[in-house]
Amino acid sequence: MPHAHLRQLAAGLVLLASIGPALAHAHLVRAVPAADATIAQTPTELDLDFSEAVDLAFTGVTVAGPQGSVQVGPAALRANGTTLAVPITGPLAPGAYTVTWHALARDGHKTEGHYGFTLKP
Repeated sequence: MPHAHLRQLAAGLVLLASIGPALAHAHLVRAVPAADATIAQTPTELDLDFSEAVDLAFTGVTVAGPQGSVQVGPAALRANGTTLAVPITGPLAPGAYTVTWHALARDGHKTEGHYGFTLKP
């Protein structure tokens, strides 16, 4: 009987170990400009750092501000595969901005979110 319990325990540990990677998602862990930041200088690029590598073809960003949508250029992944660089190609007026993002982790999990920053006059 003790051997049966050990086998069940071992099977349970294997199952728990396999769940970790299955629950992985690409979460936004850092951004430049930072969430809730008030900045004085107009950014020329957004850098979004994710908790794991993302698939560029299915990851994107939009920016909206006081004058509506902001033009952004094509996003690129940095060599680490977790940092998305998005050039800002349109002008930014002073005011509040919302960055909305969606990401597909390379393991197939989708995440999305948004954050804001403010450009001082």
